Amino acid sequence: PEGYSLSATSQLLERIATEIRQTQGVTDTLVTVGGGQQQVVNAGSIYVKLTDIGDRPKSQETMMADARELVKKYPPELRTAVQQVAAFSGGGFRNANVQFLIAGPDLKKLEEYSAKVLEHMKTIPDAVDIDSTLISGKPEVQLSVNRATAADLGVRVGDVSQALNTLVAGQEVTSFSEGTDQYEVRVRAINPYRTDVEGLTRLIVPSAKVGWVSLDRLVKVSEGTGPSSVERTNRQRQVTLLANTKPGGSATNITSSIDAFVKQLNLPSEYKTGYVGQSKEMGKAGFYFLLAFALSFIFMYIVLAAQFESFIHPVTILLTLPLSIPFGILSLLVTGQTVNIFSGLGLLLLFGVVKKNAILQIDHTNNLRSQGMNRYEAIIQANRDRLRPILMTTIALVAGMLPLVVSSGAGSGTNRSIGVLVVGGQSLCLLLTLLAVPVFYSIFDDLSEMRLFQYVSRFSNWLFGGLRRRFAAATSSLFGKG
Repeated sequence: PEGYSLSATSQLLERIATEIRQTQGVTDTLVTVGGGQQQVVNAGSIYVKLTDIGDRPKSQETMMADARELVKKYPPELRTAVQQVAAFSGGGFRNANVQFLIAGPDLKKLEEYSAKVLEHMKTIPDAVDIDSTLISGKPEVQLSVNRATAADLGVRVGDVSQALNTLVAGQEVTSFSEGTDQYEVRVRAINPYRTDVEGLTRLIVPSAKVGWVSLDRLVKVSEGTGPSSVERTNRQRQVTLLANTKPGGSATNITSSIDAFVKQLNLPSEYKTGYVGQSKEMGKAGFYFLLAFALSFIFMYIVLAAQFESFIHPVTILLTLPLSIPFGILSLLVTGQTVNIFSGLGLLLLFGVVKKNAILQIDHTNNLRSQGMNRYEAIIQANRDRLRPILMTTIALVAGMLPLVVSSGAGSGTNRSIGVLVVGGQSLCLLLTLLAVPVFYSIFDDLSEMRLFQYVSRFSNWLFGGLRRRFAAATSSLFGKG
């Protein structure tokens, strides 16, 4: 809580660290109090080092959940967060999985709105370590200037604030050099005049009429509380609400719930909301993944249309890709994995393999029909001929991904998502390729008999046939006919 001294905070954190060190799998703890640029004496961190994953009975996420249960027995005023130390970072609350920002002109309104959102966040099942950067209750001395008296004595309000800033906070006036080292020299009032209300009111300020005037003749002293710090973004006061994701939870569920609740609040237009930190970067990653998916469909369609010289057959092949997504997600759900950036990469890989299987079938079907075989017999024969290569590629891919699925060493949790999605998705998509592609092929082949599609087919044959001939001529001139 605000008002805790450095020694009291150190004793409390050492007590918690002692209990954590008794947990099996913990090798060392490092307590830091009053660190960082602000050097807040009532805040600190405990860095916990674990043994190798093969030498402890529990996973890191499970041990983090145990640590949360451990600190629950302490008073509720103790604000804690248990999280993995991010790379290139010193840890702390700023590494929270979800960081929601509210910015606006009035600090009181920000405190009101943030309190409502904070209470809602506590009801979200997937959210843990819920906290706010706006911390009120810091003891402070408030000095109110009597402007009428100050005017009579020839004292400007700006002179009072400047004197307090210099004498209490201190001001750099010069520097002192000793050898190759240089030290800043700051001037401020001695300790009794900075830490005691009576000494504070005895400070003097310049006057245009009487020379110097003590503050006790100009100000009214009152004690109160206020925020420990006021943060700003784009010159607006702001409050950041923080939360971590519990094991097996989803940060997307947390952000979706927050967005829905904030929409119900109907905040005034001068108050802005948004996500920062990991939440913002995950939102960007999600957007760019969707963009990558869309571009992959576009480029695959262009290449396939040029290959088959048709606008219809690429659609038949690409229809298998959206159907493969549920199989991949189902594999993640069955194995208890989450949708993350690694599973997204696995989905892109799954697209390529499923598309390749469909190409094998349709290309062979077209070749058989060009030799005079009717459509039904060509489809059946193509499925029989292409069953072996499809099985070979599927088994090879699944076997190559199995080590990622069954691995248990360091980093296995990162690799498992992509392995599970590819193995499960490709195995289930095997039936999709063999059964759905012939059906789609028959449907779109019937549609191609329509007059409109015949015009489109003639245009595509002219367009892509010309492109193919030009490409062949260009490659022949560059590399030779051989």
